[in-house]
Amino acid sequence: MGKFVIKTQKDGQFYLNLVAGNGQTILKSEAYTTKPAALNGINSVKANAEDDGRYDRKESSNGKPYFNLKAGNGQVIGTSELYESEAGRENGISSVKSNAPGAETEDTTV
Repeated sequence: MGKFVIKTQKDGQFYLNLVAGNGQTILKSEAYTTKPAALNGINSVKANAEDDGRYDRKESSNGKPYFNLKAGNGQVIGTSELYESEAGRENGISSVKSNAPGAETEDTTV
């Protein structure tokens, strides 16, 4: 089972990672200015994770596939790592779909 990990950056902003059961980070958020905003980000990931239409399949400038998970308003709520293949990207999307909805939250900011 996956988990969300909330962390802080040196500038005091919050961000979250969705980590799969094997410890691999499968989704990273943008920075949030407050912890409640980061918690809302987790709820948004959970709410949108199972909807395939929320995944924006992209290619980086060096040709590596990755994806963004978007909320209903079109805002990016999480970005994947870069993958070596489109199949790898699809496996990453499947992992978010299966891990996010029931993931617990680990707050490392306390």
